[in-house]
Amino acid sequence: MRRSSRSQPTPAPSAGRTSRGDSEKVEALFAHYADDEADIGPTGVERLCDDLGISTTDIRILLLAWRLKASRMGYFSRDEWRQGLKGLRVDSLDKLKRVLPSLQDEVANPYTFKEFYQFAFRFCLTEPLQKTLDIETATVMLELVLGTHPHLPTFVQFLQEQKEYKAINLDQWTAFLRFCNEVKPDLSNYDESQAWPLLLDNYVEWAKEKQH
Repeated sequence: MRRSSRSQPTPAPSAGRTSRGDSEKVEALFAHYADDEADIGPTGVERLCDDLGISTTDIRILLLAWRLKASRMGYFSRDEWRQGLKGLRVDSLDKLKRVLPSLQDEVANPYTFKEFYQFAFRFCLTEPLQKTLDIETATVMLELVLGTHPHLPTFVQFLQEQKEYKAINLDQWTAFLRFCNEVKPDLSNYDESQAWPLLLDNYVEWAKEKQH
C-alpha cells in the first residue's frame, strides 16, 4: 500500500503534562515567597495568604498544605511546592486562587475528609517523636476542620474544663470524627459498649449531666 505523503498531526500534550515554561513559572512563584533556597517559611506563607486574600488561620491554607503534602506546619519545601502545584495544574497565583474552592469541594466526600482530618492532626506534630496534641492546639484545630458541627461546642467546652487529659492522641482524634458521624446531637444513641475511647465516655457522661 502506498504511504500517504500527508504529514501526521502532532499529538496534543496530555492534560497532566507540565511544560518547561510551566515549571519555570512554578519555580519563580516559589522564589517569590521563599524565605531561603529550600523553603517557603512562616513569613512567606503569611505573604502568600495575603496575596490569596485569606488569613493564615483559614481552612483553605490548611487544605493547600494537605494537597501539597506539606510535612511541617508553616513551611512548604521546594519539592512539596513543585510536586503539589503540578498535581493541581497550577503555575500562577491567579490559578491558585481559582483552585482553592475546589479543595473544599474535595473534602465534601466523607472518605477524603477523613484523610484530611487525620492530616490536620499530624500536621500539628512539630517535635520529633511527638504523638499527641496539647488540649489548646487540639481545640483550635478541631474548630478549624469541623466548623459548625453540633457536637463541637460542647466537646470543646468539656476539653477546656476537664483536668484529667492534658493532650489528645490520634486514636482519640479519629474516634471523635466517628462520634460526630454516628452519634445524635442529643447523645441518645451513644452506646458505651462500643469501642469508644474513655475520653468520649467521660465526655458523654459530662454532657448528659449538663442536660439536666
